[in-house]
Amino acid sequence: MRNPHDLIPFSAIVDRPRLRLPGNARLVVWPVVNIEQWEIVRPMARQVIPAPSGVSVVPDFPNWSWHEYGMRVGIWRIFDALAKYGITPTLSINANVCNVYPRVAQAAVDAGWEFLGHSFVQMPIHQLEDQRAVIHKSLDTIEKFTGKRPLGWMGPGLTQTYETVDYLAEAGVKYVADWVLDDQPCELTTAHGSLIAIPYTVELNDIPMMIVQHHESDHFMKRSMESFDRLYQEGADIVRVMAIAMHPYITGQPFRINYFERLLEYMKGYEGVLFWTGEQIYDWYLDARKKP
Repeated sequence: MRNPHDLIPFSAIVDRPRLRLPGNARLVVWPVVNIEQWEIVRPMARQVIPAPSGVSVVPDFPNWSWHEYGMRVGIWRIFDALAKYGITPTLSINANVCNVYPRVAQAAVDAGWEFLGHSFVQMPIHQLEDQRAVIHKSLDTIEKFTGKRPLGWMGPGLTQTYETVDYLAEAGVKYVADWVLDDQPCELTTAHGSLIAIPYTVELNDIPMMIVQHHESDHFMKRSMESFDRLYQEGADIVRVMAIAMHPYITGQPFRINYFERLLEYMKGYEGVLFWTGEQIYDWYLDARKKP
């Protein structure tokens, strides 16, 4: 067992040297769209409707279809919303989406979205027989499809084992999104050099909010706006990164997309706010941490 503090030592944000953003900006908003491939031969990654008598079934067509709606319909609403406000997100993608849903993956390439490795299919890292091989297969598949190897990685459901960061660094990954423990990037030590942990989110994330906590559809907008207001205020002294996480089968529903659009419009109305991909955050942080 490895103590997490051996990989990423504790650091109070108020004690660190001040980072500076270009143009004296206060806040980076990091939009992350997650697209996945759910295999019908496995239990579904999540459920919107429970099985009769609470007994899980395989195949689970109702919940598979719920996810499939996101790929056929919901994702296109998200494409349109982001394009309307001139925002380029990071795409956290199961690599097999490139094979099963090439129309969706190609649209993301054409729109200039950053591809973030998200394993091969949607299943926990702990269940893989050969984690190292799947990491390489995932990165290779995305590189073959897009022409560019992903710089970052996020495990399905943010899952890792004690060895995952070592395998990722060994494979050439430069940043990870699984460590949701800060408002700024942090350095993480592995057996093969350092990784940068860029702050993803489980709080401004439609899965916990809508599927676990069962909030009303406008809650994603309200909570994100309240977080944005506070981080924007704090960013005048200590710059912050604010991730927002969307899944097309959730945020892409017709009764939720309007709130997503209203959130984007709200955040775009402020000066001193940057909308960056994970790669842009990574490049900035490597440079900014060196400056006095």
